Amino acid sequence: MGELLVEKRSGERAPMDLEKIHRVVQWAAEGLEKVSVSQVEMRSELQMYDGIRTEDIHDTMIKAAADLISEETPEYQYLAARLAIFHLRKKAYGQFEPPRLYDHVSLMVKEQRYDAALLADYTEADFDAMDAFIDHGRDLTFSYAAVKQLQGKYLVQDRITGRIYESAQFLYVLVAASLFAHYPAETRMEYIKRFYHAVSTFKLSLPTPIMSGIRTPTRQFSSCVLIECGDSLDSVNATSSAIIKYVSQRAGIGINAGRIRALGSPIRNGEAFHTGCIPFFKHFQTAVKSCSQGGVRGGAATLYYPAWHLEVEDLLVLKNNKGVEENRVRHLDYGVQFNKLMYQRMLKNEKITLFSPSDVPGLYEAFFADQIEFERLYVQYENDPSIRKKQIDALELFTLFAQERASTGRIYLQNVDHCNTHSPFDPSVAPVRQSNLCLEIALPTKPLSNVNDESGEIALCTLSAVNLGAIESLDDIEDLADLVVRALDSLLDYQGYPIPAAKHASLSRRTLGIGVINYAYYLAKNGVRYSDGSAKALTHQTFEALQFYLMKASTQLAAEQGACPYFNETTYAKGIMPTDTYKKELDAVCDEPLQLDWDGLREQILKHGMRNSTLTALMPSETSSQISNATNGIEPPRGLISVKASKDGILKQVVPEMDRLKDQYELLWDIPNNTGYLELVGIMQKFVDQTISANTNYDPSKYPEGKVPVRDILKDILKAYSLGVKTLYYHNTRDGASDKQEDLESSDCAGGACKI
Repeated sequence: MGELLVEKRSGERAPMDLEKIHRVVQWAAEGLEKVSVSQVEMRSELQMYDGIRTEDIHDTMIKAAADLISEETPEYQYLAARLAIFHLRKKAYGQFEPPRLYDHVSLMVKEQRYDAALLADYTEADFDAMDAFIDHGRDLTFSYAAVKQLQGKYLVQDRITGRIYESAQFLYVLVAASLFAHYPAETRMEYIKRFYHAVSTFKLSLPTPIMSGIRTPTRQFSSCVLIECGDSLDSVNATSSAIIKYVSQRAGIGINAGRIRALGSPIRNGEAFHTGCIPFFKHFQTAVKSCSQGGVRGGAATLYYPAWHLEVEDLLVLKNNKGVEENRVRHLDYGVQFNKLMYQRMLKNEKITLFSPSDVPGLYEAFFADQIEFERLYVQYENDPSIRKKQIDALELFTLFAQERASTGRIYLQNVDHCNTHSPFDPSVAPVRQSNLCLEIALPTKPLSNVNDESGEIALCTLSAVNLGAIESLDDIEDLADLVVRALDSLLDYQGYPIPAAKHASLSRRTLGIGVINYAYYLAKNGVRYSDGSAKALTHQTFEALQFYLMKASTQLAAEQGACPYFNETTYAKGIMPTDTYKKELDAVCDEPLQLDWDGLREQILKHGMRNSTLTALMPSETSSQISNATNGIEPPRGLISVKASKDGILKQVVPEMDRLKDQYELLWDIPNNTGYLELVGIMQKFVDQTISANTNYDPSKYPEGKVPVRDILKDILKAYSLGVKTLYYHNTRDGASDKQEDLESSDCAGGACKI
């Protein structure tokens, strides 16, 4: 082995130094349990050959360590990560020790990789002050999956050559510096320091657009964009222009196309027939797929329409694999909108009447804004013989929906009445008519007549999450809430807006969506479970604290910087709190009393207003939870070790504290049914002001014929409705293979399109 020659970065050849390799692996193994240095070396040496490049030696060592990650030896994930960090720093800086921060920023600004504002806003002395509290040793706390994600998605790099220009701690401190740049000089360094410590110790989790974009010349960081389309060609064109602009800037899209009239509707005074929805949906699909976001994420969108649309039977099957290309639009996901009337008709075994929105004046608006008025108009139009309509058994419609949801997994559900009755927006002036790509956002929108139309409204939401696994007591949330509200609120002023309707809405409503990660670990750590009701009280207390402290932070910020301009369009302005409007049926599920002073907060809000119209949204967090070595959002893990295939290779991720808690975790397919999970989602929804990416999961092997009965799917949908759940995201079916492999690069949120 000693005879082998190595090709160095400079191109010269030298004998392989096995001693050096040994020292690096030994350093990486320091303080870790159940790892063997010789195992890693032996596996690496098998892969080495004469003339191997030093870079490839590193890769071989990292891979050898990563392959050894298992339930018995989980700490190889840290050994592999340290080797990867060593390699990454060498690539970025030519040495392991990072340079001085000021020198690094100056060089990166000169090369136009960093935003020039950094040098304009801060002096050399400021950067030295930041350098003093940066802890580069925190790089060594990452898991292997985290380092790979950082490398693949977040670190500033040249994607053509693969060259990397920074390491993680610089990323964190510069995100903090960018966000607090305009704070008063006497307080800003303290905020940068607190924010840096919170994100670099994984107490707060930041979404992909912020991690990869802030500090660079790019200035669009909203994860989610909601665009509503009107029933005119001008509006269709404006919608597709807006889609292209935002897809190219890393956002996941929600499109509301429910206003588009049905096939056969008269246009131009009866001169021609309308082609219906499908050609326009195809047009939107093309717009979404036109940009792949520079290799960071694939474009993805969910399109919304009401369950009473005249074309609904054809629209429900758009995603399935039967049929011909002409009548399918498979590369979009779909959100179907329901309300109380639809569910009542199903329960009473009655019919649902389908209309073209263009034939029934006022019905589409009332569907969101006023449930009593909707029912009055709906019955009136049903009885009007002059209006084109079609009737279908309500149970048949719901069954078709449930079947398509089950077979594709990607037909989602939005309860539009809950989105408006339990909402921070007054539905008479700012109704919520759609959600986003991943079903956790519920914000007002208005159609655009052209791409520069300022009277339209595109909703953006800026996301982040609190890591529940990193908090010792609920009081810890208060400080984190203050930091994250301030940081994200600053971001609204810091970022650019390619479209006037988005700028106007964002700066007027100042909407934030702060969620949680690591909930499964949080439950395991506290000895409670998803399925048996033991987690209800803890969940109630936790989400009460989250919403309360976020609202308190936003009220404090309003006292300092003023309330958001459209604060008068929120229910908060009338003193109505989330605790006043939730579905009272929930009390039978969880009777935990409120712990915090909501009346005192109400008084403060009526006095100062709030800086932000919304504060919470519970999003999926596939990528960013990997960075924090946390479990995904509120979801139960599929296994103690999940194996994820991505474009960066196979990644093994281990649940936190696996050794100690392996018997406490309740894994996805061990949960007997969806009831316990949906009840917990209902409890969260009581406090969450937007909505929740909640999934339903089914294991066919638990049923007599190995087939999930539609009846059970409908039962869960009704259960969710009765608890006030606003939206349902994926329908997961266990197929055996998916326990281990989840492709992170598919064209959905898992590809990062809206996941934080």
